[in-house]
Amino acid sequence: MRVRKRSAVAVLAIGVLAVTSACAEGNSGAPAASSGSSNGASAAPSAAYKPAVITLGTAEDSKGPAIPPEGVVKGGTVTMIDRDDFSHLDPAQVYVNTEGNFFRLIGRTLTGYKRVAKGEFKLVGDLATDTGTQSDGGKTWKFTLKDGVKWQDGSPITSADVKWSMERTFAPFVTQGPTYIQQWLTDVDYKKAYAGPYDGKELDAIETPDDKTIIYKFKTPHADASYAFAMAGYGIVPKAKDTKEQYDKEPFSSGPYIIKSHVVDKTMDLERNPHWDPATDPIRGAYPDKWHLEFGFEALQVTDRLMADSGADQTAFTFYGSTPPERLQQVLGDANLANRRMNSPSPYGNYYYFNLDRVKDIKIRQAVNYAWPSKQIQQVLGGPAAAALPTTILNENTTVGYESYDLFGKKAKPDGDVEKAKELLAQSSNPTPTIVYAYNQTPVQEQVTVAIKSALAKAGINVVAKPLDRKTYYDSIGKLKNEFDMYWGGWGADWPSGSTVLPIIFGPVADGAPNYSHLKDPALTAEMDKITAETDIDAANTAWMALDKKIQETITPLVVAENRIATMLHGSKVGGAEIDPQMWIVQPDTIFVKP
Repeated sequence: MRVRKRSAVAVLAIGVLAVTSACAEGNSGAPAASSGSSNGASAAPSAAYKPAVITLGTAEDSKGPAIPPEGVVKGGTVTMIDRDDFSHLDPAQVYVNTEGNFFRLIGRTLTGYKRVAKGEFKLVGDLATDTGTQSDGGKTWKFTLKDGVKWQDGSPITSADVKWSMERTFAPFVTQGPTYIQQWLTDVDYKKAYAGPYDGKELDAIETPDDKTIIYKFKTPHADASYAFAMAGYGIVPKAKDTKEQYDKEPFSSGPYIIKSHVVDKTMDLERNPHWDPATDPIRGAYPDKWHLEFGFEALQVTDRLMADSGADQTAFTFYGSTPPERLQQVLGDANLANRRMNSPSPYGNYYYFNLDRVKDIKIRQAVNYAWPSKQIQQVLGGPAAAALPTTILNENTTVGYESYDLFGKKAKPDGDVEKAKELLAQSSNPTPTIVYAYNQTPVQEQVTVAIKSALAKAGINVVAKPLDRKTYYDSIGKLKNEFDMYWGGWGADWPSGSTVLPIIFGPVADGAPNYSHLKDPALTAEMDKITAETDIDAANTAWMALDKKIQETITPLVVAENRIATMLHGSKVGGAEIDPQMWIVQPDTIFVKP
């Protein structure tokens, strides 16, 4: 599942397979409660999921300390148990959500997201005093560092460190991480424009007039740049401690904790950074004294340990270990687990792309949309407890300015509108088309494919299924000269704006690029460029949402796919555990250990 460089969490979410669940009327994402229980207790019904509210904070909002969660207690050791260790600890190499989430414990960025209340966040200054000041129509951005921000050795964090951190992202050894700001500062092919700071050359587009001021000069306006600077991939690295490739194994902390020991793929232990000052940090609570991380546990093992809630596991939780299908009904139906259960739909966009080089008739593409068996696929995936049915390209859970539309009547007829599909096919170039559908060959996708074939056949559409090896799935559909008409793909917004979705999935057409529909439309490209250059961020967000609908109305390059829902547990002595609605992972900022 390609979201944020193939997000680890998104990959794990594929494991939510076929189980049934009751449907809660009006539920837009939160799992419905089962009527049964493993212990005879009756579970309380789940409330409908409400998308997060994300607003722009002020300089006052950017002051520390963080707002504490209810009942917070300081001290103790918390344990995190999951499957995989982190591939990267160097922020410049971080683009996967699991790594970005962990980075909050040891590193800081110019801006970040402050939790105001459950489901409510503000973008604020993290190291910076605010979210930045733009001028020159949004091409120039100025930040001022806070007083008292320090590295783990007590030395001050300076604007020179911030500049160095950005410059090093251009270096040849940095092969992962986001690329937005690098391209804004130089060019699309940014590594040809600048090779990094290690040969003594500086990047003139970044200025540091004094130790606390840093100025970025972009080639074009970017009204939402303050959101980009919140990405973990733009975390800071001190020039004096930069060991290039080795830094990925031994990072230097600017956050509330220091890595004391790390046995790769087994354990990691953190303890407090004595030079981190909560008065400078509006984001991280850093309530436990120590963190103990354990790796190598599959989702079933994680769930069973947290369900048992014995011994040290009472102070344990998981970053991303979602309940597997064989435990889902038990977890949802047990009232004794209700106060230790977390639910959240995915913030990522999932799509069944048409290959526009092959499926050229929009009538056929729209007919497929009408005939699509959304409800049947939802049931295969586990019912409303495991998947919601969105109707827009942009995800409602992470798009500021979101507005709903239902172009193909999915809400009214989630089983598909066969008659409408037949009507469109009769007007098309081929009333009985054949669609070559490529799919990831997993047990659940075999079942999904059967549902798709059966539903589309009712409308007169013949589906030829082509299974692809799961290890090379994206390599196969990423080829421009592939032999498929339709296939699944996903993408996640890097901040809550259409600017990190539509220009990507409908961007450059090339082998391996995420424009899997091969959509080449100069007018659309010009419109996306125009919105990107919009200096009024609210106007830009409104325009992205309008463009979302326009693309589906006038081009129809895809079918909007189901939205997975995560269900996770935590130990009875863990407080403040919440799934971050943007990262789809339990964030560490509010975690504390109960006495």
